[in-house]
Amino acid sequence: MSMAKVQIQTGQFAQLPNGTRLHYASAGEPGRPLILFVHGFPEFWYEWVAQLEEFGTDYFAVAPDLRGFNLSDMPTDPAAYKARHIVDDLQGLITTLGYQQAIIVAHDWGGAVCWNLANALPKLVEKLIIINSPHPYLFMQALANDPAQQASSAYMNWLRQPGSEQALEKDNFALMEGFFQGMGQPPAVWFDADTRSKYHACWQRGLHGGVNYYRASPLHPPTNQAAGAQRLELKPADFCVQPPVRIIWGEADQALPASLLLGIEAFIPDLQIVRIPEGGHWVIHEQPQRVNALLRQFLSS
Repeated sequence: MSMAKVQIQTGQFAQLPNGTRLHYASAGEPGRPLILFVHGFPEFWYEWVAQLEEFGTDYFAVAPDLRGFNLSDMPTDPAAYKARHIVDDLQGLITTLGYQQAIIVAHDWGGAVCWNLANALPKLVEKLIIINSPHPYLFMQALANDPAQQASSAYMNWLRQPGSEQALEKDNFALMEGFFQGMGQPPAVWFDADTRSKYHACWQRGLHGGVNYYRASPLHPPTNQAAGAQRLELKPADFCVQPPVRIIWGEADQALPASLLLGIEAFIPDLQIVRIPEGGHWVIHEQPQRVNALLRQFLSS
């Protein structure tokens, strides 16, 4: 393996069979095993810059902008952001890139989509690596029944409201930066001036896509207006995930506590979990080298 830093290619677009056009960044040579990095909210492909540099040496490493983010198509209708459409985008991206299978690494909303992908299309997923993104059945149960989780996730209901994107844009994206600063935590060291300018450029392209993920999802805390997770009648057996799953969990996550992992073994025959006690929701940015080392370990096992 060469020690030279690989080049990250940006400005690439995939026209998918379903009509969606996704932007993606990549590193490494097409034809090598595909490793797909899937971001969450309020991010874009750049969340994975350290991973593209690392895994582009021996994989074809690809980080798309999900539908609704940055340079990818950004439909206005919230219904266009239902999980099945995003799953369809990822399936289309894998096949458009010329592959039948991928290793998938996913965080936050990306993880929510990729849990569904691995469940619905297991043959497409060689291995699923999840970073701070709860299993959908366990998350549904926590949102429906756990007052602490309902309180931690109250921001989801705020984001579902009309006009949340305008509020997020105000004062040069002050609230958006608040997500990264951990609400009252000291400033995030990784969110330096260069990174900040890249995120601002992404956010200026539009925020309605990102908040539409929340509007389209039934997974939110119940309110007087909407029962949210409480109205879902889901069967645990429908949420078993057959591909091997590896989980990295920053346990200092304010919104997604490690208690969301309780009982997860029942859904996944082949599972390993690594906990990072001091890692926050943004552990990928906080400890990129450690995340890379864990990913290497998972891929070689």
